[in-house]
Amino acid sequence: MSLNQPENLQAMESLRSLCHIVAVPYPGRGHVNPMMNLCKLLCSKTPNIVISFVVTEEWLGFISSDDKPVNVQFRTIPNVIPSELDRATNFPAFLEAVLTKMEAPFEELLDRLELPVAAIIADTYVAWTVQVGQRRNIPVASLWTMSASVFSIFHHFNLLVQNHHFPADLSVEQGNDRVDYIPGLTPICLADLPTILYGSDRQVLHHALDSISSVPKAQYLLFTSVYELEFQVIDVFKANLPFPVYAIGPSIPYLDLKQPCSTTSLNGPDYLQWLDLQPRGSVLYVSLGSFLSVSAAQMDEIVAGVQDSGVRYLWVSRGDSSRFKDCCGSQGVVVPWCDQLRVLCHSSVGGFWTHCGFNSTLEAVYAGVPMLTFPIFMDQNPNSKQIVEDWKVGWRVKKNKVGEGEHVVSREEIADLVRRFMDFESMEQMEMRKRAGKVGETCQKAIAKGGSTDTNLDAFIKDISERHHH
Repeated sequence: MSLNQPENLQAMESLRSLCHIVAVPYPGRGHVNPMMNLCKLLCSKTPNIVISFVVTEEWLGFISSDDKPVNVQFRTIPNVIPSELDRATNFPAFLEAVLTKMEAPFEELLDRLELPVAAIIADTYVAWTVQVGQRRNIPVASLWTMSASVFSIFHHFNLLVQNHHFPADLSVEQGNDRVDYIPGLTPICLADLPTILYGSDRQVLHHALDSISSVPKAQYLLFTSVYELEFQVIDVFKANLPFPVYAIGPSIPYLDLKQPCSTTSLNGPDYLQWLDLQPRGSVLYVSLGSFLSVSAAQMDEIVAGVQDSGVRYLWVSRGDSSRFKDCCGSQGVVVPWCDQLRVLCHSSVGGFWTHCGFNSTLEAVYAGVPMLTFPIFMDQNPNSKQIVEDWKVGWRVKKNKVGEGEHVVSREEIADLVRRFMDFESMEQMEMRKRAGKVGETCQKAIAKGGSTDTNLDAFIKDISERHHH
């Protein structure tokens, strides 16, 4: 049957009203997740957005079964970068490949896409997208998946150099120097700067600085943070960048919390059933991140310390769980994976032992859960500082940050710290819980109708749609 004219026109019209966005995350778990969460938010806002989500074939294998909106389609490029499974063995080489090898296959993919592209949303670390956008006259929104404060540290790197704080000297004399000249930041000591600013690995630092220097050539900057959490820093960039700057966070999967748990058993997975049986606020949730971890010696002390504290715990351990002597006893449960945001939002959870990756930090802040911070790498140090000193919703596990090299925190110190941290009879902890609750409310307000995130998302969508249809 032939399509009669009006329907054909209608089809043309509806195609024309579609806003096609190409999303390009940096290939790492802490980057793919916030990009997907942003895509979910955009799709929940308006039905006429379609998104091509670009990953390598290997990454498609990891995420193809994840929940995603129907309006999001995975599109792949070949595996032109080292495998995710051993990227930690040579991280500089991995980064080099991301920055140099992905651009050509990405352009070939763009040529094959059926719909014209209204905008590219690309992780700041896949900086070549900015040039691709320029060549093709497609606006690029740079998505920064770390804190706005860390963005400011990198963006103002030259100030560290001018003040003789780079290369950072973490000796006892210097490590506690306060850096008080980074726009938008409260004073921060040298030891709390991102780890790539000290130590031997200049290659990674240069890649990071190169990526950040591409941002002013983009058309938008998106922060996965929440405006109210970092307004002083975000205001600096709103004032100084020649294009819209939007905080659209927390880009964590809070929309998924509305759906019931998708599992085989009726009441959700075993660990959630176990949590249901624990007293309110009594469980310490422990997760040590998905990329880099602590030394075996330190791990043994952490496990022993938490177990000796007598505090209830839910522990995500990706490695072997032979370290746990009473693996699934009454005191604690050890799982290889869990739905982290759902766990943090559970009323039995009263604390979170974390490496302070920014996504985990945002999830804890959203859930109103106080944190024990144990940063290791990259942006985890400054995140820990924000949690403890600026928002005052956590304690540091490692007190001595400088001059000692790899100091192992003993099980006795850890047991004592965990006991005090989870003691909610104490005034100090009641106060901290209250503050954590308040910060959580701030996030809830931001994403509610008329809140800062809600308004920013609307403005961003309106802007790219209008640009596209003119």
